[in-house]
Amino acid sequence: MLTGKQLKHLKRTKEKYSMLNYHVLESMADWVRVVDYDGNVLYANRAMKESLGEELEGKKCYRIHNKKEACGFCISRRSIKNKETIQKEEVIGGKFYSIKSSPVLDDSGKAIAAVEVFRDVTRERKLELELIEKNTKMSKDLLFAKRLQRRILPKKGRYNTVEIDHLYKPSEMLSGDMFDIYYIDDDHIGIYISDVVGNGITASMMTMFIRQTMRAIKDDILRPSVALTELHKRFVALDLKSDKYFTIFYGIYNFKSNRLIYANAGHNCVPIKYNNNEISLLKTSGLPISLIFNEIYYEENDIILDRGDKILLYTDGITEVRDSKGNEFGVERLVDIIDQNRDNVLTAIVEDVERFRWGEQQDDFAMVLMDVLM
Repeated sequence: MLTGKQLKHLKRTKEKYSMLNYHVLESMADWVRVVDYDGNVLYANRAMKESLGEELEGKKCYRIHNKKEACGFCISRRSIKNKETIQKEEVIGGKFYSIKSSPVLDDSGKAIAAVEVFRDVTRERKLELELIEKNTKMSKDLLFAKRLQRRILPKKGRYNTVEIDHLYKPSEMLSGDMFDIYYIDDDHIGIYISDVVGNGITASMMTMFIRQTMRAIKDDILRPSVALTELHKRFVALDLKSDKYFTIFYGIYNFKSNRLIYANAGHNCVPIKYNNNEISLLKTSGLPISLIFNEIYYEENDIILDRGDKILLYTDGITEVRDSKGNEFGVERLVDIIDQNRDNVLTAIVEDVERFRWGEQQDDFAMVLMDVLM
């Protein structure tokens, strides 16, 4: 309990508050108290007394909260000493409180006490903790999806008379770029590369649809143009929003005839065919897979490949990279890299793109290299 001298000091301190300020403090929903340098409670407002008891004034500040000793870091003592406002957070009675301590100055500017305002932030903290928990779960789910998306990529290596290499780099955890290589029968493989608008979860789910659909129809449809029409038909049946679409280049290669038949559904990254003597583009037109048209038909082109011929398939995360002046990397630079680096092409492309790009990677990119061995 306070001594007579301290009680007189308490009375004088209260008198320094105008009646207006006093009534403002008494009407506040937040807890408010005034403490001296030694931690004695000089004043507690009505809200604090209703919650913790009427007999608060004259007690040590820490005993009000059933503590046996003062806080290791006393913001009010520091506030009085340095004449600064300090804030911290503390758990009291199972609730979270944001506590702000400000110095009380006398007429001469000397700090004689500190005003502590306790604001109950339990609801905010619980929501924050729930959000952290949900984000942690989502991060784990995204990591699982990332691993799954990578593990379903086709294997590198030899497919009969063809050697396959590829490189895949999403801008985020999940990618909207996808490619696949699979045997159709003993004489044919299918190879495609696709680019879904956007990136992240939605785009990655679309890549799963493309992969499942293409593998579901591969055994029954040996014409790339018909396969893309069927893919479009099944996409329309999903009844998604009109802003969802994707592009895809699809080819079927015959090991016996060395013939590659291909069709293009809006994939503006034209595959590049090259060997030791020449470089050319496998151009063919076609609309993206979207909901704009109920039915789409695609044209086909074909080419006979020889031993040593290579075909590079890629997405616009390569060609649309921009430098500090806003210039795009473009197909011409890609062709120049191929012309100067006939071996280790994928590595050379990535290194040049990284040197060219200004800032962080903004888009997914993928590349597939098909090398005819015989």
